[in-house]
Amino acid sequence: MGDMRLELVTIAPGEFPMGCDHGQPDERPARTVWLAAFAIAVHPVTNAQYRRFVEATGHRPTEAWSDERFAAPNQPVVAVSWFDAIAYCEWLRACTGQPCRLPTEAEREKAARGGRNGQYPWGDDPHALGLDAGAPTLPEVGGDPANGFGLHNTGNLVHEWCSDWYGAGYYAAAPTRNPAGPSAGTRRSSRGGSWRHHVRVSRCAARSSLPPDRTYTDYGFRIAVGSAPGA
Repeated sequence: MGDMRLELVTIAPGEFPMGCDHGQPDERPARTVWLAAFAIAVHPVTNAQYRRFVEATGHRPTEAWSDERFAAPNQPVVAVSWFDAIAYCEWLRACTGQPCRLPTEAEREKAARGGRNGQYPWGDDPHALGLDAGAPTLPEVGGDPANGFGLHNTGNLVHEWCSDWYGAGYYAAAPTRNPAGPSAGTRRSSRGGSWRHHVRVSRCAARSSLPPDRTYTDYGFRIAVGSAPGA
């Protein structure tokens, strides 16, 4: 199966500022949230990593691989549904013996902030790193400077599936310790920027969502490791 070691960063337990009172309505109210320790992958799952899963299990390959623009080994895998991402996590859990899963929205935001309180992983200027410049193409992972936690692509590249159901008004009633999303819904939450949008970088607090069976060439995912909140 190849080398299944995971490149992870452990995020210490503690508080962080979640949400933004000056952002979109679904980002409000901003509040202080406490999370237990968890680990998260340094970058999104790549085509090379996802191909090992497909070859080992017979799971359907992403349709994006038929297009050379999305097939390079070190590009993030795209056009995978939430269910595909869950299947990958379950396979990786069996291979490694580690509790691999998708991050919650709260974990993904804390990870993106990198221990800082800027609007973006790198500060408050959306143009500071030039990630929104040039022709819209899908870059390889790791082409941006690491954030304060040593993570890459937390504010650019692709939307990343989270484990939570999405609720536009969830923050008003959400717990401030280990929030894990509503108990039900029709869309799954996602975080991160999009290589194909006019604005290609995303604020740390910005939320997105999609029905879990949908696939788009700007949707991928990143692995978290640890006991799931509420489990």
